[in-house]
Amino acid sequence: MSEQTIHNNLSGQKEVLRPLQPGQVGLYVCGVTVYDDCHLGHARFLLVFDAVVRQLRAQGLDVRYVRNITDIDDKIIKRAAELDIGIDALTEKYIGRFHEDCAALGLLPADVEPRATEHLPQIIAMIEQLIERGHAYAADNGDVYFAVASFADYGQLSGKRTEELRVGARIAAGESKRDALDFVLWKAAKPGEPSWDSPWGAGRPGWHIECSAMSTHCLGQDFDIHGGGMDLKFPHHENEIAQSRCAHGSRYAGVWMHNGFVQVGSEKMSKSLGNFRTIRALLEHYEGEVIRYFILATHYRSPLIYTTEAMDAARSALRRLYAALERAGTLPADTAPQAEALGAFDAAMADDFNTAEAIAVLHGLVRGLNAAADSGDAATVASAALTLRQLGGRLGLLEREPAAVLRGQGGVDAAWVEEQIAARAAARKARDFAAADGIRDALAERGILLHDGPEGTTWEQA
Repeated sequence: MSEQTIHNNLSGQKEVLRPLQPGQVGLYVCGVTVYDDCHLGHARFLLVFDAVVRQLRAQGLDVRYVRNITDIDDKIIKRAAELDIGIDALTEKYIGRFHEDCAALGLLPADVEPRATEHLPQIIAMIEQLIERGHAYAADNGDVYFAVASFADYGQLSGKRTEELRVGARIAAGESKRDALDFVLWKAAKPGEPSWDSPWGAGRPGWHIECSAMSTHCLGQDFDIHGGGMDLKFPHHENEIAQSRCAHGSRYAGVWMHNGFVQVGSEKMSKSLGNFRTIRALLEHYEGEVIRYFILATHYRSPLIYTTEAMDAARSALRRLYAALERAGTLPADTAPQAEALGAFDAAMADDFNTAEAIAVLHGLVRGLNAAADSGDAATVASAALTLRQLGGRLGLLEREPAAVLRGQGGVDAAWVEEQIAARAAARKARDFAAADGIRDALAERGILLHDGPEGTTWEQA
């Protein structure tokens, strides 16, 4: 296999992956904040890093995949208050729904799924280290802040300069920080809010320190890859780097990966703009595998533009892959995969996880399979189908039976369709081609497409 390269947003360059421990990769991905249902933007980072994990493991690497859950923050407290329920009841509900979404998308489970509320000792210990090293301070009101000016490399990830950030920056009412750029590590408890004991009084952790404490607890002070959505690059990941390096004096994560935004038209999809599509709402119209195909058909760093037309096109493209598998039928036991396609797929995925190019390889196999089927080349059909299955599986695709995908939806009476196909076959045998064409056209009007092949006629829903 080719060496794995990754675009590292810390250096701004594509780099060859060099794990700290040969043969092992530590990967931390910022997960979800559980106060509501996940939307398509969440689905993108989940599926992108699912593909990353599958690729690294296909290369023979032992991946420790850590994806956290944020189960305490301002949004959770606000939502629980609006619903007049406890935060535990709120977070448990949406953690359960999150896991249901993950199952529907066919995600591999994370090896570790730490929750912020289960890592308070590590969070508090890290804040104490920062204070001892002169990088943080406790304010009079019980808050604890990170002193941005104490970290000379602040802005290295995002490219932002502290002098420019200070222009227009203000200290909000109720804040006791010394510098407008300083960010909170520990928030003093307010009446009615959940809190935990600490050396600085009752309170709760800030968002940024949660990920630093959980990632280093699960993977060590130095690990290989840190990932998340582009919206987290600044300030969340910038602040993670600052506090982690200052607390431990280590490199922290070596490679920083960020997937691009999901857009609706020209706008980023987000809950604040009210233009988001929840995973659950999409699953009412599209299977999880269609959502997976739609997301992976675009390179992870590029913007992903959502439209219903694009989703419909993804469903049709996925069905073309399954139709080819069905056309191939049962494969001989001695079938071997196509080396050229394997190499092209490996090269695409090794080049910064180029799933779009990898999917193009799948469609190239389909074209070759169909051409071979038309010419009666059974050996080539079988090898193309086997390769298609194997490579699709590397992306979490094509793992179901073709018949279930092509004819398993929409409430169509499959037995009736088969009767129509039999009637059409009888008409063709009797050379009544007008009747045969009429049956085909009538089925097409109902969204049922026929495909004639060496082994007979198959059908799918358009």
